[in-house]
Amino acid sequence: MPSPVQLIDESLLERTLDRARSSPRLRANHNFHPDLAANPHRFLNAWLRGSYCAPHRHLEVPKPESFVVLRGELALWIFDDDGKVSERHVLGRDGVMGIDVAPGCWHTLASVTETAICFEVKPGPYDAKTDKEFAPWAPREGEPGASEYLARLLAELEPKR
Repeated sequence: MPSPVQLIDESLLERTLDRARSSPRLRANHNFHPDLAANPHRFLNAWLRGSYCAPHRHLEVPKPESFVVLRGELALWIFDDDGKVSERHVLGRDGVMGIDVAPGCWHTLASVTETAICFEVKPGPYDAKTDKEFAPWAPREGEPGASEYLARLLAELEPKR
């Protein structure tokens, strides 16, 4: 029987980052929940700078999401329905360690530093058909213009002090 406790230690962070380095998406999860039907979903999300997550929201099945940075700096943008940035936050900078995003908010994240790792929690179960709605005003992952869109978002951040 597996242990009922999973430690979050440097070794686990490094193993998750190694998987992100090997991933074409430049990010990787380490799930603490046992399967996609579990509720809630709890996982580490390791990011490399340059990983693009298309702006999306969780509305069809309303789901909040919480992010707490464990290493590095992770930017999170909130958008209005027309794609205009209404808020931007850098987790891991100036004392801001985490954020809770309400269901239905358009948002995206990106690593500001070479690597970043966050602990993420959101309700399960996961169903790819209903999990997210992608923003119609932004490129999807892998589409032309995705790298440029991400670069524009990152350029809007205040310079690191």
